Amino acid sequence: MLVMPPLIGLLTLTAFALLCGSLPLSLWVGRWLTGRDVREAGDHNPGATNALRLGGWRVGLPAFMLDISKGALPVGLAHYVFAYRGLPLLLVALAPLAGSAFSPFLNFRGGKSLSVSLGIWIGLTLWRVPFVASVALLGAYITMDNPGLAVLTALLAMGAYLALVQPDSVLLAAWGIMCIVLLAKHRADFGRPVALRGWVKRWLS
Repeated sequence: MLVMPPLIGLLTLTAFALLCGSLPLSLWVGRWLTGRDVREAGDHNPGATNALRLGGWRVGLPAFMLDISKGALPVGLAHYVFAYRGLPLLLVALAPLAGSAFSPFLNFRGGKSLSVSLGIWIGLTLWRVPFVASVALLGAYITMDNPGLAVLTALLAMGAYLALVQPDSVLLAAWGIMCIVLLAKHRADFGRPVALRGWVKRWLS
């Protein structure tokens, strides 16, 4: 465990986490590898999903991994290297989310922040919550044609896991604030009708 003066350490790590989250790495990777803007694709979000749509796995995979690292690196440092707990850990954990959702590099608009959120939970719980969230998100996405509902399903699964298995106040607070941000970022999806994927309709018919 490394030790810094408490206030200086907290301010430094929070600022570092905010900076990490604010970097539009998928946008930059897309421009570097394809010469195009990932916001031209899909829902015009500057994230890894549109990098995948624009350039396939050659672009999408590094963009996804880098976006995850924006949350995992600073939060992992705070949690496992500097042994932050309680409110200091919560502040550092929320900083990458704030940076990603309201990036100064993108006129404070930012992206939908799914990948960085996954990275934050890696920093907080290693594989546990990311595994629950990924299974729920994938299951919902392949059955429902509505990304917002898939995100809502993943968030509910995460909340249930935390409440039943790992009821820590910091984790529950991080989850609650993350719900507000992610659902707000996906609010346009909730105006769409709930539609099942074609294969589900065929299976049910």
